[in-house]
Amino acid sequence: MPVFLLIVFCHAYVKRVNIFDTFVEGAGEAFHLVMRLMPYVVGIYVAVGIFRSSGALDLLASVLQPILTLAGIPREVLPLFVVRPLSGPAALGLTADLINRYGPDSFTGRLAATIDSSTDTTIYILAVYFASVGIKKARYSLPVGLLADLTGFMAAVYICHRVFG
Repeated sequence: MPVFLLIVFCHAYVKRVNIFDTFVEGAGEAFHLVMRLMPYVVGIYVAVGIFRSSGALDLLASVLQPILTLAGIPREVLPLFVVRPLSGPAALGLTADLINRYGPDSFTGRLAATIDSSTDTTIYILAVYFASVGIKKARYSLPVGLLADLTGFMAAVYICHRVFG
């Protein structure tokens, strides 16, 4: 780290760049970016909370129970599949809860950890990153991202059954 700072200072000296003014300008731009993104982040967290608190997630798990049983997916893992594209911290909280409840060596704990690491926060990424650069029409980004999440989920289930059986 000190070497990196030395390189930055030397480069700025050679290019005749005022480091402090450049830093203040960048910090100001970052502050405006955070203020512009905050409504999207808050909206996602509120939506996740409403979805969980309303019982809709439990209802969805009940409806999909026969398919989950056929695919060998524990019912407890379904909320992770629903929440993971929306929020990384919420998904991590669900994963930690599953591991605490069933144990880190249980199939449910291992599957939850594998799903958490093999899928992404697609909707969060689209909301925050696309909003930060002003993209209004995401085109195929959402379907492709959710398809990638579904693929990661199914691959995690398959691999966990093969490895941990």
